[in-house]
Amino acid sequence: MHAVIPYVTAALLFGLGVYGVLRRRNAILVLMAVELMLNAVNLLLVTADVTLDNGYRGGAFALFVIVLAAAEVGVGLAIILQYYRMRAAVHIDDVRLDGENAG
Repeated sequence: MHAVIPYVTAALLFGLGVYGVLRRRNAILVLMAVELMLNAVNLLLVTADVTLDNGYRGGAFALFVIVLAAAEVGVGLAIILQYYRMRAAVHIDDVRLDGENAG
């Protein structure tokens, strides 16, 4: 297998994730797009580790990214669920970031 195929696949996955973050209005779909970008980075790290053979550094960083992604999902879903309980919607356009109560 050529090393180009995983690199191109990672680039496509990352591009889809960026598109999802920029175009989606639902907060859960934005979290899914961020997860897609993190998985693309994991694929890139593992592929670079295999092709460059530099002592499992890419695999260690990929494991760190997996742990970071799990923490991000836990905190992000908790925030989204709390917001849904308060407002009954999870559209990103309706979220006020200035701290005032929208009523």
